[in-house]
Amino acid sequence: MAWYDEAIFYHIYPLGLTGAPAQNDYGEPVHRLNTLIPWIDHIKEIGCNALYIGPLFESVGHGYETTDYKKLDSRLGTNDDLKNFVKICHEKGVKVVLDGVFNHTGRDFFAFQDIKKYREGSRYVGWYNNVNFWGNNEYNDGFSYENWGGFNLLVKLNQRNPEVRDYICNIIRFWVSEFDIDGIRLDAADVLDFDYMKAMRGVANEVKPDFWLMGEVIHGDYTRWVNGATLHAVTNYTLHKALFSGHNDHNYFEIAHTVKRLYDMAGQNPLGLRLYNFVDNHDVERIATKMNNKANLIPAHILLYTLVGVPSIYYGSEFGIEGRKERGSDASLRPALNLDDFKDALENNVLTKVIATLGKVRQDVKALSYGGYKELKLTTRQYAFSRRLENENVIIAVNNDDNEAWFDLPADGVEEYQAVISGEKIVSNNGRVNFCIKGCFGDILLPVSSASGKYEPIDYKEVEKKVKEEEKKNEVKEPKLPDSVRPGISFEEMTVEELQLTILDKMAHNGPVTDQMRRSVLDNNHHGSLVNWVKSFR
Repeated sequence: MAWYDEAIFYHIYPLGLTGAPAQNDYGEPVHRLNTLIPWIDHIKEIGCNALYIGPLFESVGHGYETTDYKKLDSRLGTNDDLKNFVKICHEKGVKVVLDGVFNHTGRDFFAFQDIKKYREGSRYVGWYNNVNFWGNNEYNDGFSYENWGGFNLLVKLNQRNPEVRDYICNIIRFWVSEFDIDGIRLDAADVLDFDYMKAMRGVANEVKPDFWLMGEVIHGDYTRWVNGATLHAVTNYTLHKALFSGHNDHNYFEIAHTVKRLYDMAGQNPLGLRLYNFVDNHDVERIATKMNNKANLIPAHILLYTLVGVPSIYYGSEFGIEGRKERGSDASLRPALNLDDFKDALENNVLTKVIATLGKVRQDVKALSYGGYKELKLTTRQYAFSRRLENENVIIAVNNDDNEAWFDLPADGVEEYQAVISGEKIVSNNGRVNFCIKGCFGDILLPVSSASGKYEPIDYKEVEKKVKEEEKKNEVKEPKLPDSVRPGISFEEMTVEELQLTILDKMAHNGPVTDQMRRSVLDNNHHGSLVNWVKSFR
């Protein structure tokens, strides 16, 4: 098997984590990459054994408008810094995967600059798609071209051009020979030319045993990209969406059906469709921001680490930090962090402790990497499944309800299990195991012979405290409503409280008023909005 089949990834966006300036002045190198060296020990401490870091190479802004594929971004340091960083990762047993932005370049890339200078006379006109010297753009270049995502800052490469293909393939060879990396995550792989990716796969097979190509793919039939000719894996955005909405909506059917569909797509083979699983990354809002009840971060991460696929943690999310897109900007998703601010997290942060335990279990238990998947129980709020490899059977159970739930599942020939996270021992009876999972919690059941004494239990009181905090936060702080509305007054003359009472009365005439409906009324204290609302009833 390949190293990536047992990988647990940590994901770093380096320009953000190091606090680099948003714009590159192409000045003297600032050795910010070296400040990330202490993070390597942290990565190991929480059980990760692989690092996806990028973008790294010279660019003008966020990193995905490449200026020079052969030079570390000067805001991060020098090529020697990157060589040393990868070397230290390898010494500590951490594989390193970089971002490969091969769909487009920045406007400062040499080939584009040559076109600007020589126009139709440039030998690089064919390096880009649809260069039109009768057109123009907001930069007043005097020509237009195809871009990525509607941004002229990102100039789309002509991937059918043999020179472009050879250039990018040689860049991959350069990165391996110069920095000794172990793989590449292909940015925007869902719009890359398939022959282009096949050429890269040929280079991957050539440069290093088990060199890994993983593609960023949002939607579609993942088997189009993951196969012996193109990529080894793709990002699992399908599961990403299900993991947070399945908890927010108390709908484990969404998660389980997503898992089944992907598992069937893989031919019910755990390695038949390698997928890169995540709950958040540098492009989407943090899971702690998206989760309605923060206590459900624990069952969500248990699923991340135990379902089929390779798990990944985005830097800072192991501490439960939040991040929301603001005014179309991703800056808040990519913050500068000081590791010293989280030095006590493994002792004091229950989520960090759970993730560290999950990392250790994932490394120890091969069934979680190679075992088959079987659904054992499914309701809207409870979900259980097994991962089995030869004679090793693992049971995973999660509960998204605020209250405890009992599970009665087949023991599958195991006489006694140990619950890794709670520490409870569970003896089978008549071929069944019966156990309780607390609210907003979950557990991994291993045969006692495999688990005894290996894992430190998590004190559920910490989780319970979090559940109660969330419940209190979500309580409706009801204003004191009047007993009745003053007779003979118009909606415009009513107070906010009178309008709220009127709306609730009208709702009640139309059917049952749920807590959520009541909360939405009482949370609205804008007089004009309430007037329009009450007038909307017929």
